[in-house]
Amino acid sequence: MKKISLALFSALLLLSITANAFKPKRAYYQITVYHVANATQMAAVDNYLQGALIPALHRAGITKVGVFKPIANDTAADKKIFVFIPYKTIDQIDKTDVAIWKDEQHLKDGAAYIDAPYNQTPFVRKEAILLKAYEMMPDFAAPKITGTAAERVYELRSYEGPTEKMYRKKVSMFNEGGEVALFIRLNFNAIFYGEVLAGARMPNLMYMTSFNNMDDRNAHWKTFSADPEWKTLSGMAEYKNTVQRNETILCHATEYSEL
Repeated sequence: MKKISLALFSALLLLSITANAFKPKRAYYQITVYHVANATQMAAVDNYLQGALIPALHRAGITKVGVFKPIANDTAADKKIFVFIPYKTIDQIDKTDVAIWKDEQHLKDGAAYIDAPYNQTPFVRKEAILLKAYEMMPDFAAPKITGTAAERVYELRSYEGPTEKMYRKKVSMFNEGGEVALFIRLNFNAIFYGEVLAGARMPNLMYMTSFNNMDDRNAHWKTFSADPEWKTLSGMAEYKNTVQRNETILCHATEYSEL
């Protein structure tokens, strides 16, 4: 086995350090899910988000908050609201939470929601999902779609892996395997891709794509499934059985959503 010189070793080490230094930092995302039972609760959460929470997040340095409602809400008993909040660092999550609950304007603007009595709650329950952005898309992106607000479709997907190892292999399929690049080439207008760090369903990854309307969405997926690159990628043995459960939630953005 050949020995490398100290000078060469030092040069390689410096190159590695330099490459990592310029590697884009991966963002963190929080998806808050509100579960509501009726129109009264839905309106209470909408009013709070639009009039109090999002302005408070802006004051805390957070911009581009996305708010989405499943199209299936119309007939669902458990109606949901998804709030997407992007953060630059994981520390920013805690700092932002502390800041908004010390924000007197937030407490004032959100009083109806915040001070709701125990028997007139504005939601049934809420949950939070913490994600870390993919290496191949280290930050979120605003969608470049042209459909009207009422027609636009936002597709939130959740892929649960059978084991941690298989889940990580599916993440690798998106990154090194080229699935993210394929979505980019086919113009899926992804808002984010993320590894779930904390949530009710783990191991898990989530991502959201966006389309002008439902016909546009269906046409994109038809093209995707027929693409030779996807056929090759999905047929590779190393990626078989990496998804145990796939949940697809089709949404519309609220009028006050910033994405």
